[in-house]
Amino acid sequence: MKKIKKLFCICIMLTFVASCAKPTISFTNDEIELINKYSQQKMRVLIYNNENDSLILRQQTKEFSNTDLQSDIFENLKIQMLLTVQDTSNAGVGIAAPQVGISRRLIAVQRFDKVDEPFEFYANAYIVYYSDEKRIGSEGCLSIPNLRGNVERSETIVVKYIDTETLKPLTDTVSGFTSVIFQHEVDHLDGILYIDKLHPDV
Repeated sequence: MKKIKKLFCICIMLTFVASCAKPTISFTNDEIELINKYSQQKMRVLIYNNENDSLILRQQTKEFSNTDLQSDIFENLKIQMLLTVQDTSNAGVGIAAPQVGISRRLIAVQRFDKVDEPFEFYANAYIVYYSDEKRIGSEGCLSIPNLRGNVERSETIVVKYIDTETLKPLTDTVSGFTSVIFQHEVDHLDGILYIDKLHPDV
């Protein structure tokens, strides 16, 4: 009986210690090394016709943990993605983490539907609604240089993501050209490139 009580006490203590342990980030060593390599600088954009780059661009990305979202590594990644998409020699209107070699669910989108047209980040982003109303428009991609093509997209979408300050899930309804950017970038998170969706009749 004493042995059983002792084992029970040990189990309780181990459970308590585990619950008090500091949560760890889920970034891999390779991801941390890549992010640190470009510390506060623009990052290299992966290109679709490079065999090694394509392997990353075609991957299904992983979500961030709450601990990841509150880490300095995550903040550095955001800074460096922003510097990359705003590089005047090759500027874009959106970028996804896989395009800089980080296979995680993070996108930056220029919000043309807001005052001052800011870039905003969306972590663990998913599109949970696509309108039946469509539009066909020309698209390009930082990872597919010197090419453009016509793609059919929904006019309005609802995007779900995690607020990095409150760590609560939020949704946003977006229409028009900004919704096209969201659809393009979220496709990247699922290993899809716009050239996979070229409209056959245009």
